[in-house]
Amino acid sequence: MPVLNGKVVEGVFSSEPKARILSTLTDAMIEIEGEAMRPVTWAAIEEVKSGHFAIGGKPLTTADVKAMAAAPHVKSA
Repeated sequence: MPVLNGKVVEGVFSSEPKARILSTLTDAMIEIEGEAMRPVTWAAIEEVKSGHFAIGGKPLTTADVKAMAAAPHVKSA
């Protein structure tokens, strides 16, 4: 039975985006392993406390993640 675990910083995602993340994770596993695995594929979202997740050693807060998500992104060619 596959167990999928996605980690996010607390307070960034509401219930609807979390449900979409869980559905998308499950669909990705099914694409790889086949539809027969859907009934036994478990997926969970774990919220990490604000400031307890880091990139490059720099702790990220909920506000940091929301600011990153709101920033315009540069697309590469």
